Amino acid sequence: MAETINTQNKHEEELETLVRIFGYDIPGSKQVYVGLTNIKGVSWAVSNAICIKLNMLKTKKVAELSKEEIRKIEEFMKELPIPAFLKNRKFDPETGEIKHYFGSDLEMKKEFDIKKLIKMRSYKGVRHAAGLPVRGQRTRSHFRKREHKQTIGGLKKKRETKQEK
Repeated sequence: MAETINTQNKHEEELETLVRIFGYDIPGSKQVYVGLTNIKGVSWAVSNAICIKLNMLKTKKVAELSKEEIRKIEEFMKELPIPAFLKNRKFDPETGEIKHYFGSDLEMKKEFDIKKLIKMRSYKGVRHAAGLPVRGQRTRSHFRKREHKQTIGGLKKKRETKQEK
């Protein structure tokens, strides 16, 4: 019985390794389908498409992937031959192409888009600059934070609990 516990612990320790895919460390204990979503720019739908196109089991652990399978995933993600509706950059304003970005490229594109909106003083840009919701949400009860992240409704003065007699 002690031997089976030791073999289980060793197997769990082996799965706790980190696997580097596309510049992101993914815990080896996660399934491939779940682990791919740790990469910024890979949604559940894109992860599902990757698993299906590469004929890979979704339930397979990331630590069990061979170097060849990791290389296949990375090469597939560079080209990403998936339908256009799954891509995250439809009709790029600069080029007009449909692309998919990952990681820091995605963050930079998003940041530049917001800066462009602010610079041209569009409604969305003004809302971004003011730190208010952009997509039409109501602001009566939510989005009431100041610069130092303290809610406005929570700034009540302290009451004196004990009154002097």
